[in-house]
Amino acid sequence: MRTSLPSTPAPRGRWRRIGSAALGTAALVLAGLGTAAHAGATPMATAKVTSSQATWTATPCATPRKTGELACDSFRVTGGLTAFQKHQAQITGVTPKSADASTPSGYGPSNLQSAYGLTSAAGSNGSGETIAIVDAYDDPNAAADLATYRSYYGLSACTVANGCFKKVSQTGSTTSLPSADSGWAEEISLDLDMTSAICPKCNILLVEAKSATMANLGTAVNEAVALGAKYVSNSYGGSESSSDTTYDSSYFNHTGVAITVSAGDSGYGAEYPAASKYVTAVGGTALSTSSTTRGWTETVWKTSSTEGTGSGCSAYDAKPTWQTDTGCTKRTIADVSAVADPATGVSVYDSYGITAGWYTFGGTSASAPIIAGVYALGGTPSSGSYPAKFPYNAAGTSALNDVTSGSNGSCSSSYLCTAKSGYDGPTGWGTPEGVAAFTG
Repeated sequence: MRTSLPSTPAPRGRWRRIGSAALGTAALVLAGLGTAAHAGATPMATAKVTSSQATWTATPCATPRKTGELACDSFRVTGGLTAFQKHQAQITGVTPKSADASTPSGYGPSNLQSAYGLTSAAGSNGSGETIAIVDAYDDPNAAADLATYRSYYGLSACTVANGCFKKVSQTGSTTSLPSADSGWAEEISLDLDMTSAICPKCNILLVEAKSATMANLGTAVNEAVALGAKYVSNSYGGSESSSDTTYDSSYFNHTGVAITVSAGDSGYGAEYPAASKYVTAVGGTALSTSSTTRGWTETVWKTSSTEGTGSGCSAYDAKPTWQTDTGCTKRTIADVSAVADPATGVSVYDSYGITAGWYTFGGTSASAPIIAGVYALGGTPSSGSYPAKFPYNAAGTSALNDVTSGSNGSCSSSYLCTAKSGYDGPTGWGTPEGVAAFTG
């Protein structure tokens, strides 16, 4: 079996809402099955790989453009060899180029579906369901980039022409769109591709807010629901404030709608809207292959003391009735999790503002749309339900992969920052193993 190659990560920091992004480095974990074209390949030769470390940077939208704006939760690999590339080198005997945008360098749909027990569901479920992606600003190339991703991986076409893909503003307009932004375009590509990877038969609605304020992003969430989406993915966050309970009732209290939100990328600590009691807060893991029956293993994603999945106690949001942990008197983050570590990142195609090509992305911006896709595979939530509760109904069952190792920082109640059997802050109740934990 492949083993990880540990290295010493470089510390980095990032302020939320207003701040600066910095370059991070991390261990490269040897993991992945390859693209659909290579999934069944057998090793033929061993390449001499001289680089065992990937480097990445937070995407530009992780640094808000204006005071009061929220940040996206994503990173783009910029150098070194990714886990996927190193695995491909073992298969082909050819050492790939560092940060080569000409070919995918991260996990593709077959990998993610395999890791989360979704291969069968992804092949048969999702028709007629609409997943909404809420982001700020416009990605002019969203439809074209999505088409490239889906064509490469053999997924059915999802276009404006065939009614599968639709892009609107926060008011629902298809023509009066926000100003374009290359940083948020990277985020949009990540979100659209992860939705496609998990639920290839689903329709996709991209709702673009005119800016990254909570008021505009929240208005976009409401518009997504008004347009019929039963699954809404949000890959952004910022510092909590005393206004959050008002935002809860104004934007996120939608029964019968699964709303997923990134838990954050700055390590232990709560952010909003992941702290909303009405949403599914999604933490992040490092995902690698293993010799277990599952064939995969996960640990808490942590690169450094300031980079890793978010978790913790909300300062303002009340605890939902389905949460019973005792370390937080108010809302606890997270509920569930999925892959987010850039070292074991996902493949994305993007062409706006950067060289057109394939990139590896990480951050809880990857895990939030993944979980939205799982909800969609599970079917329309029942009327009046809060889908954030569904994983709690399945807690401790084989419907979830319990993540029991790793931490994302230091805290007074250890389970809030350290993985353990059962519920913990960084990974919640675990990662999907099929769709049973996401139906109700």
